[in-house]
Amino acid sequence: MREFEIYVPLHYNDGAPVESAKLDGLRKRLFDYFGGLTDTRQQNSGTWKVGNVVFHDEIVIYRVLAVKQHPARSFLMKLKDELERELRQEEILIVERKIEVL
Repeated sequence: MREFEIYVPLHYNDGAPVESAKLDGLRKRLFDYFGGLTDTRQQNSGTWKVGNVVFHDEIVIYRVLAVKQHPARSFLMKLKDELERELRQEEILIVERKIEVL
């Protein structure tokens, strides 16, 4: 089984907040595809450095589980491209882990 975490920024690069309707639509899309998701509603922040520039972002992390790795990866790669365009981001981070359910 695979676990995927999708790190979604809560603000566009110009500082304007991402509309809640976009986040609601993303949650629905993930739920419809994976049959469930974890949305802790806990706001997180991240900081990273590229060259001499430090970036700071507030994010929410959505977690989904998939039994079949390859169809899930294909879906998420397409979603990643769409989110990067829609949210005007250089990169959307998606983390994949192999997990075992007890």
